[in-house]
Order: sequence, then C-alpha cells, then structure tokens
Amino acid sequence: MDLSSYITILISTVFINNFILSRFLGLCSFIGVSKHTGPAVSMGVAVIFVTTMASFISWLIYYFVLVPYHLEYLRTISFILVIASFVQFTEIVIQKKLPILYKIFGIYLALITVNCAVLGVAVLNTDMFFLHGKAVSGSLLKSLVQGFGAGVGYTLAMFIMSGIRERLEFADIPHSFKDVPITFIIASLMSLAFLGFSGFKI
Repeated sequence: MDLSSYITILISTVFINNFILSRFLGLCSFIGVSKHTGPAVSMGVAVIFVTTMASFISWLIYYFVLVPYHLEYLRTISFILVIASFVQFTEIVIQKKLPILYKIFGIYLALITVNCAVLGVAVLNTDMFFLHGKAVSGSLLKSLVQGFGAGVGYTLAMFIMSGIRERLEFADIPHSFKDVPITFIIASLMSLAFLGFSGFKI
C-alpha cells in the first residue's frame, strides 16, 4: 500500500481542492450555520460522517451494481438515495441524543440531503478512482479517504468562518454590509487565501 498517495488525497481535499472554498459546493449550510463556532463544528462533524459513509456505500453500489449491469447512467439517482438515507439517519440520532443541537441546526441539517458537496464527493470518487469501468488499485480506500478529507475540509472552512463571524459581532460594520454581504466578502477572501495552497507540490 502506497501511503503517500492516501496522504496526498487527504491534503488535497482539505486544503487544495476544498469543496467549499475551491469548488464552491455546499455554500448554503456554510453561510447559514457558520454564525457561531459550536453549531458550525457540530455541522462539520455531521458532514464528515455523511461524506465518509456516502463514499463507502456509493462505491459499493457503483462497483457491484451499476458497472456490472451497465447502469452507470443511474449514478446520480443512486447516490442521492444513499445520501438522503444517511442524512435521515444522522438527523434521527441527533434529534434523539442532542435535541438542543437539533434545534440549533434547524432546516440546515436536512439540507445536507441536498448538499451538493456530499453528492460531489460521491461523483468525484467514481470519476477519479474508476477507469473504463474498472476500479483502480486501492479504489475503495481512496474513496473513503477522499470522503473523509472532504468532510474535514468542510469542517475547517466552517470553523474559520464561524470564528471570524463571531468577532465581527463586536465590529463596527456599515449597515449595508451586515450579515450576508460581509459573509460573502469573507468567504471570497478565504477562497483567495486557500488558493495559495494550489501551488503546493505533493
């Protein structure tokens, strides 16, 4: 097993190809839940679970069902069903175990179901780790690492954004820039900052 390739995938998905700041996927929950650090990090942990498990199940479905029966055109529908199932499971667990956190998340927890970042991870896994209908060496583990890394990158972006927005509550900001406008400006600056990681040679 070539450990360096897995480390490269992990670093790439967290910093270089961050799904929020580089690919601009999952911006809805990124803007909506990043007002405070606690809920932002909790949402990040939920996304890590969903992206990792969705990567695992979607790989199994693609490898054992879609490819052998030449049903690759059903990939998007299949992956959406997988993601929706795991989000529903996550939502039930949080509602039972952490009802306060469930109230804080509100509608944004359900929005993980239609979070294009989660679907993007599953689709990207099949695009990168399957060549001509055949899985590359270590395809399943690479898919899991990429799914986990994407969730970690999402959590990192949420943590940084929530920290900045908490500080901005005490800043003197012009009324026209408060809330969403300043949030988009910060997201743009963060994206530019993360663009610097693209120069890394791994």
